[in-house]
Amino acid sequence: MKGEPFALIGVNSDDLKRAQEAVEENELNWRNFQNSPEGAESSISDAWRVRGWPTIVVIDGSFTIRYRGHDGHEATKIAKELVAKLKAGK
Repeated sequence: MKGEPFALIGVNSDDLKRAQEAVEENELNWRNFQNSPEGAESSISDAWRVRGWPTIVVIDGSFTIRYRGHDGHEATKIAKELVAKLKAGK
């Protein structure tokens, strides 16, 4: 969805070295955050109540959660619908 009004953010739960290797190996070109950096008292997955990996959350321009789950195909479908509405001015 390059060039579209869309942002993808990743949160990685692997140890930092493995996460960095995955970014390089898979040529991930979106922002990725470490779930629980060293010394942190809480993690992103705790704050978002993640119970399984991967958890995908699609949020619209009004910060309303439109999808939360584990189905990448469904999340992609919803994200594409939201982008189409944005482009149509709806």
